[in-house]
Amino acid sequence: MKKALITGITGQDGSYLAELLLEKGYEVHGIIRRASSFNTERIEHLYQDPHINGTRMFLHYGDVTDASQIANLLYEVQPEEIYHLAAQSHVRVSFDTPEYTSDVTGLGTVRLLEAMRNVGLKGARFYQASSSEMFGKVQQIPQTEVTPFYPRSPYGCAKMYAYWLTINYRDSYNMHASNGILFNHESPRRGETFVTRKITRAATRIKLGLQDKLYLGNLDAQRDWGYAPDYVKAMWMMLQVDNADDYVIATNETHSVKEFVQETFSLLDLDWEEHVDYDKRYERPSEVDLLIGDPAKAKKQLEWEPTVRFKDLVRIMVESDLNLARRESAVKQTLADFEATP
Repeated sequence: MKKALITGITGQDGSYLAELLLEKGYEVHGIIRRASSFNTERIEHLYQDPHINGTRMFLHYGDVTDASQIANLLYEVQPEEIYHLAAQSHVRVSFDTPEYTSDVTGLGTVRLLEAMRNVGLKGARFYQASSSEMFGKVQQIPQTEVTPFYPRSPYGCAKMYAYWLTINYRDSYNMHASNGILFNHESPRRGETFVTRKITRAATRIKLGLQDKLYLGNLDAQRDWGYAPDYVKAMWMMLQVDNADDYVIATNETHSVKEFVQETFSLLDLDWEEHVDYDKRYERPSEVDLLIGDPAKAKKQLEWEPTVRFKDLVRIMVESDLNLARRESAVKQTLADFEATP
């Protein structure tokens, strides 16, 4: 039974990756941060499976800013595969917290790689979650593994640092360390502060009369949007090949935020222009205008390609959030009925 360690296991990608690895028979260990409230909602269903709970999935308190704890955990678990997904991952927020973003998103990778080296995990394989935000002000369309980087946010800069550190450790210490340059990937588990989920969550609530308006920033920004379960499969595939390498994971299609809004509201038979307003607070100090990735290398070397395209992705998210909004509406009605009871 292989052992895998996932940082960021409670996030969108971490939860889907944990599912995938458990399905493949792994023993899965995840690092979670201590908080005053539970933050394991995305992985709670895994504990409900009697064949998993207490046998093949284990959570450990920790933080990628704590180097000694990371080293101790690696020594204790002895994982064969390490998936580093933890980060301060919100691009707009990185402008407000640049130092914290650099520490977690950039230096967190160094701490893990150094811990692997010092603990002596010979043969262990490392995955670094790199980002299309490293391309920033794009120098080539579409973007490939050889496109020059030009990051436009503290988040993009931190990810670029972690990307090159991963390559440096691979070259210097003969480590099996790979970068997945993942373009935007979404799902019903996407955080509600990210623009795609913000759109589908608001539109479905508007449909049921739970809110009136959706406020957004730049509608003209264009992104290459894929489906998160497809992308975590690519992560796993990178660690199954003999030679570590770096791969663009994308759909090779680009759509604007406005297109995402239009498709979402159309599925709900709503006129988006009646409900969407501009708010400058959601603008970034410097914007990434266009991202579109060419995954030809991943297709050739890993035999990976996306299975869910743009319209299906939006539909999946709308259907999920519509069910959520219906439950919210039912609870609201129940409370109203209770308060109206003499």
